[in-house]
Amino acid sequence: MSTTSVTGSGRPGFVWAAPALAFFALFALLPMLAVVVLSFTAYDGLSAPRWTGLDNWVRLGSDPLFTESLQLSFVLTGVSWVAQTAVALPLGVWLAGRGRSRAVLAALFFVPLLMSSAAIAVLWGTLFDPNFGLASVLGPLVGIDDGNIIGSNRYAFAAVIAVIAWQYMPFHTLLYQAAARAIPAQLYEAALIDGAGRWRTFVSITVPQLRDTIITSGVLIVVGSMTTFEVVLILTGGGPGTASRILPLHMYLEGFRSFDMGYASALAVVLLVLGTTLSLVIARVTGYRRMTSQREGM
Repeated sequence: MSTTSVTGSGRPGFVWAAPALAFFALFALLPMLAVVVLSFTAYDGLSAPRWTGLDNWVRLGSDPLFTESLQLSFVLTGVSWVAQTAVALPLGVWLAGRGRSRAVLAALFFVPLLMSSAAIAVLWGTLFDPNFGLASVLGPLVGIDDGNIIGSNRYAFAAVIAVIAWQYMPFHTLLYQAAARAIPAQLYEAALIDGAGRWRTFVSITVPQLRDTIITSGVLIVVGSMTTFEVVLILTGGGPGTASRILPLHMYLEGFRSFDMGYASALAVVLLVLGTTLSLVIARVTGYRRMTSQREGM
């Protein structure tokens, strides 16, 4: 085999990565560059873009909806990370064990992974319907007598967060299930000999061994939370008022409802920078980029 395709260490060379790099450049880098250019223009999607310089960027500072939607996006990201990790991690570890009942429950629990975001939003929109949905029963329990949960300024955004967590929690559970099954059984056998209980074993062995998976899941939650909007669009439309208008939805409404593609492009660039920055910060703070093995002797 030629030396141009395989390096001295036996790993594939640049030629093997060229198709993937070309695909990434064509369908990722070029669109991102186009969006950056459009952020300096006035563009309605029909006529030719007109260069306006920093007008769209100056507008960000005076747009109260931008500030509010940015705050809501940060809240969505933080709550999603805490809630999904707190449930998906122990559930994934439990499902990694043996037992027919666990396999059946895992199959049922992963059903949301097979559904589209639009279908999930329609499903939960029906459940939240104050006339004939479960909301008519659950609403009075949380202080909403008419059951209109997604029409409440206080509870609409919480309902959105709950639906998004329900949608993506099975995916992260699957990550933890696969990672937990890869943990060497010898570690648990040694803990059993030392007399460690289930909680001590979970804290001292399972969680440290799942460190890289926790970080990976966290990065995916951050990026996903900063870019999701279809569930919010269909479920609440950003309402009531602007109570659930997160930044990606604000970008969509500005671009495809107000036909202000230039300003929407500036919002898209902000999302890109925030998502990339948060991911890099997580990778740097946690030391994830070193990707060292956590198995003894490896």
